[in-house]
Amino acid sequence: MFYNIINSERRVRDAATVTNPRTNEALWELKRLTCPASQSLPDKVEYENDDLKIMSTHHPIGVVAPICPWNFPLVLATGKIAAALVMGNCIIVKPSPFTPCATLEFAELATSALPRGVLQFHRIYCDWKKVAESATKTLKRVTLELGGNDVSIVCSNVDVKIVAPKVAAGSFFHSGQMCVATKRVYVHEAVFQEFRDAFMEAVKNIKVDLSGDESSLLSPIQNNLQYKVVKYLISDCKENNYTLLCGGNTDEQPGLFIAPVVGDRPPHDSRIVQLTKWYTKDEVISKVNGTATGLGACMWSGDIGTAERIARKLEVGTVWVSSAEVPNPNGYMSGWKQSGIGGEWGNQGLLSYSLTQTIQLYK
Repeated sequence: MFYNIINSERRVRDAATVTNPRTNEALWELKRLTCPASQSLPDKVEYENDDLKIMSTHHPIGVVAPICPWNFPLVLATGKIAAALVMGNCIIVKPSPFTPCATLEFAELATSALPRGVLQFHRIYCDWKKVAESATKTLKRVTLELGGNDVSIVCSNVDVKIVAPKVAAGSFFHSGQMCVATKRVYVHEAVFQEFRDAFMEAVKNIKVDLSGDESSLLSPIQNNLQYKVVKYLISDCKENNYTLLCGGNTDEQPGLFIAPVVGDRPPHDSRIVQLTKWYTKDEVISKVNGTATGLGACMWSGDIGTAERIARKLEVGTVWVSSAEVPNPNGYMSGWKQSGIGGEWGNQGLLSYSLTQTIQLYK
C-alpha cells in the first residue's frame, strides 16, 4: 500500500483498496494462479456429427512481455501476469518508470513462489509505438489499450440527484487519471439544467488535498510530464474561448494539484470534461460514435431496456449501465477504432495470451 501511495500519488483509502484482494475484485485475476488448469480455457467442441468432430484447443505463446501503465500499476500488472501464467507462458514485465515500486515489490513475492525465470522484470524505458513497429517485422502479436474520449449518456427519466454525483465521480476519480474516465457528458435536454446544477454542486464539493487526507477525492497528478499535458489542455480551452463552468486557474494549486475543470458545450473532441444537451437518441448515438476512439461509455436511464438498446449501438468496447466506469476483471476489456488492438480480462481475454489450434478429427 505504501508504494501505491508514494508512486501513484494515491489517497490512502484508494491505495488500500487496490492492494487488498479482499476489498477489491480487480485483483481477482490473482486467484487464477491457484485455480485448476481446467479453469483457464478448456477445449471446446465447435462441431460434431457421426463422422467428424472439430475441436478448438489453446496453447502457450511462449514469452509474454507486458508494458504496464502508471495510473493503476499493481492492478494492471497483476492482471497481465496472472493471465499469462494461467495460459502457461513465461513473462517479462516492464513496469512504468513513473511507478515501478509496487510492481517490483510484487515481483519479489511472486518469484519466490514460481520456478526460476518464469517471471522476470525489465526496467529500461521503451516506446509502445516502436514496440509495435518492431513486432511487425517478425509478425509477433501485439495487444494495445490506448485510451479514449469516453462518455456518459444521461436520459430524461433518471433521478438527477442520485446520478449527477456518480457521473462526477466517474470523471474525476483519481484526478481523472483513468483510461475510461468520463470526458463527455451528454444530458437529455429535459433535465439538462437540473442535472448541470447538481453536477456542478458535486464537482465543487470535491476536495483537492494531500493523499493522506481520506476526505479528498482528488490526489495530485502523478508526474510532471502528465501535469504539463493537463495544463496544455486547459490553456487550449482558454485560447479557443471555450466557456468553463469551473476550474482553469492552475496557478492557484500547489505542487501537481489541479482542481476539476468542466466546460460548457465545447467541441465534442475537446479533452476536458464537458456538459452537452441531446434531444433524440439517434443524435446522441451519432455524437458518441463521431470520434476516432471507442473505449468506454456509461448509460444512465430509468429504463434498463432503453439503456441496453442504446448501449448496443455505441461503438465502444465496454458500456456500463447505471454505473460509473468500474472495470471488472470478469469482463473483457477492449478498445474499438483507435482505442486499441485486442483486449484482456475475462475468459475471452485469455485468448490474447494463447495460440488457438483447431483439431478436425474424422471418426
